Amino acid sequence: MMIEIEEVSNNYEALPLLSLNHVSLLCRSVWDSMRFYEEVLGFVPIKRPSSFKFNGAWLYNYGIGIHLIENPSIDDFDTIVEPRPINPKDNHISFQCRDVGLVKRRLEDMGMKYVTAVVEDEGNRVDQVFFHDPDGYMVELCNCENIPILPLSSCSLKPRLSSFDRAAPAKCGFMENAMMESLSMEMLNISF
Repeated sequence: MMIEIEEVSNNYEALPLLSLNHVSLLCRSVWDSMRFYEEVLGFVPIKRPSSFKFNGAWLYNYGIGIHLIENPSIDDFDTIVEPRPINPKDNHISFQCRDVGLVKRRLEDMGMKYVTAVVEDEGNRVDQVFFHDPDGYMVELCNCENIPILPLSSCSLKPRLSSFDRAAPAKCGFMENAMMESLSMEMLNISF
């Protein structure tokens, strides 16, 4: 018996997005945050619309904007009051960098606390450095380009012998394999 798999069509067309424009962050002090994003990350202050009736700043570099919005009572709304441990699995903004070793030396020179992590996949290695801005938002600097971007469709699907067999193909990780298996099962269900 031959099973024919039909292509799943999506009735919704993706929105016409071009790129990431900016990240907007609440901060206790616009000046402290501006200094951090300028001195540590190399962002440049740019003109902000004069129609805004609240204290803030816009910065730009690397094709990305950082919009700071001052809210001195941020502690009333957020849990950033106490310095949290630096956790690579927490929400963060990530920037590509050329030299992770230089990043670590500069952070040490500035007396900043940071945590490092390494991601390895098929002989490729990514070095990551995580640290907090003045309001506790986490920033990552990495050489992430070392791991190629592969669409899930390029992952080979290796059928499992049973639900207890968790062996994943060499090309993709557990979650990618599970997603591809789920998609294949949905496609089989649609074709019957």
